[in-house]
Amino acid sequence: MTAMFDLRINGGILVDGSGAPGVPGDLAVKDGRIAALGRVEGKAEKTIDAGGAVVAPGFVDIHTHYDAQAFWDHTLSPSCMHGTTTIMGGNCGFSIAPLNGRREDAEYLMRMLARVEGMPLESLRTGVPWDWRTFGEYLGRLEGKLAINAGFMVGHSALRRSVMGERALTDRATADEIAAMQALLRDSLAAGGMGFSTTVSPSHNDGEGNPVPSRHAGEDELLALAQVAGEFPGTTLEFLPDATTMREEHQRLMTDMSLAAGRPLNWNVMHPDARIPEVTARQIAASDYAAARGARVVPLVGAKPNALWINLISGFVFDSFPGWGDVFRLPLPERMAYLRDPDNRRRLDGAVHANPSSMQSILARWENWQLAEVFAPANKPYEGKSIGEVARALGKTPFDTMLDIALADGLKTSLLVPPRGTDDASWELRAKMWLDGRTVVGASDAGAHLDMLDGFAGAPEFLRVGVRERKLLSLEEAVRQLTTVPAELYGLVGRGALKVGHWADVVVFDPGSIGCGKVHMRDDLPAGASRLYAEAEGIRNVLVNGREIVRGREFQGAFPGTILRSGRDTRTVSVPGAKR
Repeated sequence: MTAMFDLRINGGILVDGSGAPGVPGDLAVKDGRIAALGRVEGKAEKTIDAGGAVVAPGFVDIHTHYDAQAFWDHTLSPSCMHGTTTIMGGNCGFSIAPLNGRREDAEYLMRMLARVEGMPLESLRTGVPWDWRTFGEYLGRLEGKLAINAGFMVGHSALRRSVMGERALTDRATADEIAAMQALLRDSLAAGGMGFSTTVSPSHNDGEGNPVPSRHAGEDELLALAQVAGEFPGTTLEFLPDATTMREEHQRLMTDMSLAAGRPLNWNVMHPDARIPEVTARQIAASDYAAARGARVVPLVGAKPNALWINLISGFVFDSFPGWGDVFRLPLPERMAYLRDPDNRRRLDGAVHANPSSMQSILARWENWQLAEVFAPANKPYEGKSIGEVARALGKTPFDTMLDIALADGLKTSLLVPPRGTDDASWELRAKMWLDGRTVVGASDAGAHLDMLDGFAGAPEFLRVGVRERKLLSLEEAVRQLTTVPAELYGLVGRGALKVGHWADVVVFDPGSIGCGKVHMRDDLPAGASRLYAEAEGIRNVLVNGREIVRGREFQGAFPGTILRSGRDTRTVSVPGAKR
């Protein structure tokens, strides 16, 4: 009897995610799963002609911040349009559950996310209900509503604020408060949270410019919460260290957290730059430090160099420069007055360039930055030009030029910081890290920094530049890095590979044209706010759990995504030195 399938993809090149060479063949789907591969006999209710295109597992993105956007955009765009079929949210300690029922604490999380993750505050207030309390209730609100699969980490800052209220921003937790956070984390993981996430990064500040709650935690608190993650099957850890310095104390802390949980710990993010190879060497050494002690510490490596759109109102990036943090705690009028003072200017510029070889100093090459958008009529002739070009025309220093233009704009000036590490040597170093067995390609930050980053296009750009243009790795290996490798780190069951019996999460793409279109602003957020957006190039079809959600540049109106729950949709990935 001839089989009848729900869907068939015919005539493609099957690249299964294992790294093996692609082979011509068909793929058949039945009941949401891959039913046959290769030479497929049987009819199907629906057929997709792949026409020689690559048929691959859908891309797996383990570092996103779609926690809030999931309420106003069930497609989780633009990731779904770029071939991503599974995401993980709640990273960096910034989940939006659990809540404690106090409006002031939910309001704090909104302001924190607006500052640290670049989500418009008005969109968070109007687009998210904020009326759940438990993590399970939060997941339940999204069940059956999303176009792609989504799992969510349990964030430390939400746990801490729920238990400690305003003291979360100033004090170490008492033994009773740590126990209360552990109980709340247990409840959240039992409901399906994917694991525990936290940050100690100096770049993570809240709506008032102060360190986020998790940065006030002691090591005893961090280890106690990591240990709870290890009590549940299929969980993991995610962490933000001070990545630029990667001091031994952070290497030790990550190692100890991994051992306490008996789980891998992934941290964000490596951006290899050949001008400062010692930073990359220090960062990857953290994995060896952990391995020598029986732990597993896994850095995420950026799929592409990112340009940054930043401004002096939010202060993000600026507030990570040495000596700059206090400036962004000032009310706007006082901040502007501070930035007008010549002595303050000399102090700020001198502080960031005190160590010329530091990552901050290299980033702060003001003359290379571009005036992406200006507002004062007198500044309009400068829009689109580099600060260095304008400074020469005005006879000023680049730093004074940038501040004078920003002050005339009420600090709203949008400044485009060119991507670092675009030279050949940096691409070679980046490729070396991509292919290093200690790393995972990722770190899109999709859903965050909505007016600042275009990391959502990381996977197509990885394939365009890394494979097609620079030939740094094979197509098959690139697909493996985007699918099987992250899926295995999180222990995803039945995802990340083309195998019979696996869920039919599939992307069909043209390797000769895959990439990202022009990045532009799109005014489609709640309350009229804007975000960066780009169309996908070369993506033909995207399937999630056997249903087509994208055809070309058109969303097909289907929402078959699964809310992934630890222990049900993941298996435990343990570490050798865990004592349990």
